[in-house]
Amino acid sequence: MFKINIAAIGKEKGRTFRLEAEAEALLGKKLGDIIAGEDVDARLKGYELAITGASDKAGFPALVGVEGTGLRRVLLKYGVGMRERKPRGMRKRKTVRGNTITTDFVQINLAVKKEGAKPLSEIFPEQVKAKPEEKPEPEEKPEEKPEEKPEKKAEEEKKEASKTESESTSETKPKKEAKESF
Repeated sequence: MFKINIAAIGKEKGRTFRLEAEAEALLGKKLGDIIAGEDVDARLKGYELAITGASDKAGFPALVGVEGTGLRRVLLKYGVGMRERKPRGMRKRKTVRGNTITTDFVQINLAVKKEGAKPLSEIFPEQVKAKPEEKPEPEEKPEEKPEEKPEKKAEEEKKEASKTESESTSETKPKKEAKESF
């Protein structure tokens, strides 16, 4: 079972569609190979997809320049497989996976090279976010102040009255003198 990410082109450029599939046609293919869409999923009939990347169950990325299927420790500089850029010119030995897809891979990245009859947004409608509908602008009406209910006015007056009473009582109350104990 592979987690497959498909990068779209054309009107949907910048959008990625995800699916999980048991695509046995991908086994033995290399990074950069072009495959038919129906090999991945029957709904992708007419599509041509290029394998752009992959990673295994431990998270090790597959690199184009590493032949085979196993893990290798290669010396990398800034770029694919290594993101750190400090200090300048640094190289690091990192573990990567070979460029041939096996059952050890969990995630496979594909890019659309040729579109099929249906756009990807119609094939995967559950992954398309609905655009918020534009609300028509309300017509300008003269501003009318809504009348407050008499109950609310009465409640507000009571609160104000209680506040002023508590303030006035606190001012008039004599302060208690502290008891002096020796």
